[in-house]
Order: sequence, then C-alpha cells, then structure tokens
Amino acid sequence: MAMWYRLAKLLLLLPVFCLLVSCGKEPLYQEQGYVFGTLVEVTVYGEAEPRAKQAAASVMHEFQRLHERLHAWKPSELSELNAAIARGESQVVSQELAAMLQDAASVSIQSEGLFNPAIGNLVKVWGFHADEFKPLEPDAKQIAQLIASHPKMSDLSYAPSGAGVAVRSANKAVQLDLGGYAKGYALDRAALLLKQQDIHHALINIGGNILALGQHGKQPWRVGIQHPRKAGALAALTLQDGEAIGTSGDYQRYFMLNGTRYCHLIDPRIGYPMQGVQAVTILTRGPHAGVLSDAASKPVFISGAQGWRAAAVRMELTDVMIVDATGAIHMTQGMHKRLEFTDKKINVQVE
Repeated sequence: MAMWYRLAKLLLLLPVFCLLVSCGKEPLYQEQGYVFGTLVEVTVYGEAEPRAKQAAASVMHEFQRLHERLHAWKPSELSELNAAIARGESQVVSQELAAMLQDAASVSIQSEGLFNPAIGNLVKVWGFHADEFKPLEPDAKQIAQLIASHPKMSDLSYAPSGAGVAVRSANKAVQLDLGGYAKGYALDRAALLLKQQDIHHALINIGGNILALGQHGKQPWRVGIQHPRKAGALAALTLQDGEAIGTSGDYQRYFMLNGTRYCHLIDPRIGYPMQGVQAVTILTRGPHAGVLSDAASKPVFISGAQGWRAAAVRMELTDVMIVDATGAIHMTQGMHKRLEFTDKKINVQVE
C-alpha cells in the first residue's frame, strides 16, 4: 500500500513534466515504471512506435536488473556483500559492482567524505531502509557509536578472483548503500543502451534525475524542476544532448517528528539528517553525466546554505541551484543563465 501511495503522488507530478516537454501528436513514445523506489520514464522521439517500444523496454529491463542487484536491504548482490563485511569476510562480487564501488569511492574522496555510501548503518537506524518511514529519532548514543566507527569507502580493498572481484573491508562497520549513486549509474547505462540501438533522441527520467539525448524535434528537450514545497515546477530549463540534471531534496523521502523534518540525506559527519536545505539541483555533462547528476548533488546539499559554493567547486560543478530552509534561492552564474522561473518576480541570489 505504501508503495502505491507514493506512486500515486509521483504520478500527480507527471502532467507538469509532460507540459514542459510539449507532449503532443508528434512521434513521441513514453513508457513509465516504478523502480529504485521512484517513478521512472523513458521518452523516445522520432522513431516508429514498435522500435521505440522495444528500445524503452530494454531500458526498463536494465533498470530492474540494477534495482535487484543493488538493493540495500532486500536480498541482492550488494546486501550479500554487506553481510560478508559485517562478518569480517571477503565476498566475490561482479566486476560491474566492484567498478561501481571504486568509482563511488573516488567521488567520496573528491567530496571530502560528504558523499559516503559506506554509512548504510546510519541510513538504517534512521528508518530509511524501509518502504514506509516511521517518525522515530534513534538513540543519540547509537548514532555516536556509528560515527565513532568511521565507516568510509576507502576501507574497502579489492582482489581479482576468477571472473569476479573479492571485496573485503578493514572496517566491519562499513555497510554500503548506493542509493545516492545507482540512479545516476542507471541513467548512463540507459543512454548507452539507447545509443547501441541507434536511438538518438530520448529523455530518461528517474525520479527527477534526467538525462537528454539529442533533441525533441527541432528544439532541445525542456524539463521542469520540482518546487520543494508546492505542487508543480519551480523552474524550467532546456537540456542539450548529453546533459543531465539531478535534484536532491528533503521532500520525497522524509518524516516529520515534533514539527521537524527528517530527510534521508544524512550528514556523515554528525549522523543526523541534513537540516537547512530544501533542495539542490545541479546540471552535469560529459561521459558520466548521469552518475555525476546523482552523486555530486549530495555533498552540495550536505554542505548547507553556507558551504554549498565551496562544495560545488570541489565537485567541479559550474551549474548549481540551492533552495535554503527559508525558501531563498541561491545559484551560480552558469545556472542563472539556464533557468526560467515559473514566478517571474522571484528573487534569486547569484553567487
């Protein structure tokens, strides 16, 4: 029931997205699904329906494969690795998963630890390893103990083992959660699959992480950025070929307790959900635009209203927007040039 309730809420947002990409009678094929705990959509432009349908189905199949392989708390390749780490044992994993972990470790180093997929135990004690979130604050001593264990991606070591890779952790407290990486990886995989099928114009949307291929007819793809506190779009922008946009917000995976909002984005330095930021949106490009759109937004979000600019520089991001706890909007000059706000009178600070 909880899953379908969240799906219904996500579907209510879909008309905004369709309006922004100019849904009409053009050769536009769309397929939707529910994967990674969110609504996903593949839109193919300029192809006959049978071919577009086959291409979109291959992407959906890939999304489901990755979801099943990377699930953090249900039986999966990742959860088996976590169980082995907790026992102090090594585990042979696929080369794909090992490469993902090594790449995530590189992003973690660049973020100075603010992007840290090794804090799965913290995510779990806050109740976000569940389909429905209960408003309950963990014991402060338990959080302090988890912080003191210093789980980090650099605790992992790798050794070739047959067709796979043996992964071991020097720290039993490491528990891997790729929730801040997997959607971006899936975007890049989807783009590759579509290109391999000679699909040159498509838009891939995984819960607000969106990657564009080609164009929507004679125009670039146009997408909306969800308002963190209201129904509908805060702003819109066009995406060029190969660009991706990613948003981290406190408005989808969260619970309220005693008037305080606790979201799933946990500050690994203190072990508590980040406060003081409603949303961060970044624009990325390049061969790994999808991964960056997902992973690089997290350290910017966790750095807060005072530190976001420095975090953006560390992550080599030029196009960033942040909505702080008061609803004030801050952004880089690069992002300011790309956005068109729904409210023409809205005040923004360009920094």
